[in-house]
Amino acid sequence: MSRDKYSAEFKSRIVLAIIQGDKDFNTICSENNLNPGMVRKWRIEFLKNAHKAFDHEAALKSAQKGEKNLQKVNDQMLKTIGQLTLERDFLQGCFRKIGHPIPSIPEYDRKK
Repeated sequence: MSRDKYSAEFKSRIVLAIIQGDKDFNTICSENNLNPGMVRKWRIEFLKNAHKAFDHEAALKSAQKGEKNLQKVNDQMLKTIGQLTLERDFLQGCFRKIGHPIPSIPEYDRKK
């Protein structure tokens, strides 16, 4: 017998309906073809994690700060890559002007 997977939105609607108390617990379970034991676990989990609904703003600020830090690191890496590319091109041009072969890097050649 396969297990049904319920979305977080569906679970929260069921639990909120139970908490509101407009309908009996067993009535809600039978109307939605749900196992009462499973729904009890949903309710316990919902109540245990209810405080997280108010932590959303702090989590969002933290995520935005992390994103800004990653963007700074990314920008610095792109700047470094650009600088190294310019230096490589300049040195290759120097070797060409004097008629010498461009030295190869054995480790790099193996990775190609």
